[in-house]
Amino acid sequence: MATHTAALFSIATGSSDPIYRQLIEQVRRFIAAAVLKPGDILPSVREVALALAVNPMTVSKAYNMLETEGLLSRARGVGMLVAEGKSPQGREKLLIPTLERAAAEARQLELDPETVLQLFAKILGENK
Repeated sequence: MATHTAALFSIATGSSDPIYRQLIEQVRRFIAAAVLKPGDILPSVREVALALAVNPMTVSKAYNMLETEGLLSRARGVGMLVAEGKSPQGREKLLIPTLERAAAEARQLELDPETVLQLFAKILGENK
């Protein structure tokens, strides 16, 4: 059982996605990638809110939605834990919304699919 700090999270202030949604997606991705494992303790609402300079209700909303989804569980005196035995959608499914946005932008720019795929392959290779 690992305890994580608020440094785990980051937000994009210029994003059109609400902050609570950004936090939810990050937790889903961390669980799918095994960065967060069952039984791991998440930072407190107060700690995350202070670190990210956001309203504590925003963090609380994200945690509550993840608890309702079954990804987190509440432990009295400890805080929020990654739930046992439940994992989010497959890692590939988590990437679909991002790829759909990229595809829409490529269509708006009237780029052909081959050029887009070559560019994506290049970007993937740069991060190795």
